[in-house]
Amino acid sequence: MKIFFLSILCIITFSTNAQNSDVRLLSTIYTDSSVTKDKTAKILSASVAPISIVAPATMLVIGLIKKDSILIHKGLKTGGALLLTTAVSIGLKYAVNRARPFNEYPLLFKGKVSAGGYSFPSQHTSTAFSTATSLSLAYPKWYVIAPAYLWACGAAYSRMYLGVHYPTDVLAGALIGAGCSFLSFKIEKWLITKKHHR
Repeated sequence: MKIFFLSILCIITFSTNAQNSDVRLLSTIYTDSSVTKDKTAKILSASVAPISIVAPATMLVIGLIKKDSILIHKGLKTGGALLLTTAVSIGLKYAVNRARPFNEYPLLFKGKVSAGGYSFPSQHTSTAFSTATSLSLAYPKWYVIAPAYLWACGAAYSRMYLGVHYPTDVLAGALIGAGCSFLSFKIEKWLITKKHHR
């Protein structure tokens, strides 16, 4: 976990000290525009909250109906990872206070979707990567891992394409989401091990 926190610290330092590089990279992504890409990006961005809530909820409901304790635990771990990710993301947003691209550079970027609050980190990205990582840890099969991360990467890219986040916001969001999910699963495993040793 030391590497995880060190990575976040490095990204915060880079995002505040290398703003020009961030802006240049975002400009390249943002200006590559078309009607089809706009629609796709908006769909991907809007899909994050519903998918991330439905995934653990579905596991819990099916687990309870079937009285499957393993599935219930997977749902709880996935939900716990999502809550931890949200807390860390919101905490960092208010700690860093980074303005969104369309607020900082209104002549360069026009937010293609509404977005309030601060920019760093991207909460959509952290949520998507938390869900993708949780599902991959719960079901370590390529046919779960590949589409889960493909969707998370698409959602992350959409936030830059829509002009509401810088690349470092998205990178930090991906690390936070994956890290919190991994931590949630490790904590649950540690608690179970500790319980068995009693």
